[in-house]
Amino acid sequence: MSEWFTVEKIDSQTFAISEYKHWEETHCYLLCGEESAVLIDTGLGVSNIREIVDSLTKLPVMVVTTHIHWDHIGGHKYFDNIAVHEKEKNWLSVRFPIPMQVVKDNLAKIPCNFPPEFDINAYQVFQGEPQKILHDGDLLDLGGRVIQVIHTPGHSPGHCCFYEQGRKYLYSGDLVYKGCLYAFYPTTDPQLFYQSVKQVQKFKIERIMPGHHELNIPVSLINTIEAGFAQLERNGQLKQGNGLFEFGEFQIQI
Repeated sequence: MSEWFTVEKIDSQTFAISEYKHWEETHCYLLCGEESAVLIDTGLGVSNIREIVDSLTKLPVMVVTTHIHWDHIGGHKYFDNIAVHEKEKNWLSVRFPIPMQVVKDNLAKIPCNFPPEFDINAYQVFQGEPQKILHDGDLLDLGGRVIQVIHTPGHSPGHCCFYEQGRKYLYSGDLVYKGCLYAFYPTTDPQLFYQSVKQVQKFKIERIMPGHHELNIPVSLINTIEAGFAQLERNGQLKQGNGLFEFGEFQIQI
């Protein structure tokens, strides 16, 4: 089995599957219920995440996607039951909006020991038809475990977070993490990003499961990020092209 991934047990039914060897340090999350499981994102796609998932559960697995960026859908090719928000269906099934060379440059930006089976020249962003379309407020019932879809646009038009009321977990994708929050792409919207951070503040959260970097982050980071966006808005700077802003444990690039 690939040594590319690191598996960390969050609880008896929840696992983080991480790619710490790459500079993006992506996290995917396997959530197991009594009847089925969901895998939130599939990472970079440089190694076979399906092998890891199959070693952790024998339940039927549906992949649910925080958003259609290469570092979150790389392993979609190993699954045949994929869900995506309605606003990014065409990104998955028709045309990915970022040029392939930009993706490859990003993958190789900082040298790392890719697994031997990985050939960056042959790398492609996954394209395919989703089997399920997600909408804000949808509930995914895994049997004794229910996951709520929260549409949180800004980083991308169809970005979603996933909330689990029973455990008070927020799977935050690229909305909340320690590091640089990106809102400078043509398909990003810093104003919507700010509104989405305010939206997740309304939920009772005891643990955040971020899409990148440090896994154990304080719930208070949501409020810290909201305060950063609020400051930029007060200063008239919350619009694309204004650059990189430092806020201690995170940055905002717009």
